[in-house]
Amino acid sequence: MPGRGHYHHGHLRRAIIDAAVDVIAQDGIGAISLRDLARRAGVSHAAPTHHFHDKAGLLTAIAVEGFELLSDSLEEALDTAPLPLLEVGTRYVRFSVEHPGHFEVMYRPEVYHRDDPDLVAARLWARRVLCTGVSTASPGLDDEVLRSGALAAWALAHGFATLARSGNFDEYLERTSATELFHRMAVRVLSMGTSPGEPA
Repeated sequence: MPGRGHYHHGHLRRAIIDAAVDVIAQDGIGAISLRDLARRAGVSHAAPTHHFHDKAGLLTAIAVEGFELLSDSLEEALDTAPLPLLEVGTRYVRFSVEHPGHFEVMYRPEVYHRDDPDLVAARLWARRVLCTGVSTASPGLDDEVLRSGALAAWALAHGFATLARSGNFDEYLERTSATELFHRMAVRVLSMGTSPGEPA
């Protein structure tokens, strides 16, 4: 364990966030304690408070980082994938697998400062990327249809990721990964899509 005072100011913040996302991934948000995180980092119990003020502040920082990491990955999909919307959904599911601590926090606005400017900007960035994926897949959509399409795409990917994380797909995941299973499912869903404005 590092000795007290070992971390540089910026490194300490990073160490606390890393420790927190590990705890959340293993035991959930309720297991987070600033005092325990200080012990893990080998610093005084007041150090996390200095950086984040309170538990909600720490969770806000984790949510901001999560949305930024997610948006980076989704934007890359838009730039490189032959079927951007399909890859956006697949990467969303992959993010939930690779960053379970962040994913657990990001969609729990009751645990963090939802009006934090950095958080508002990060969430808006993620939303814009998703809307771009929908508009790329179906050019010419009006704003209302575009928003509905983005919401549907988000619900599909998020619902799948949540069900997979909670063990509901274990029987399907014995022979494949969550991302591969989602990809196959999404291909089938997209092949059954209706044209804009047509009743489902």
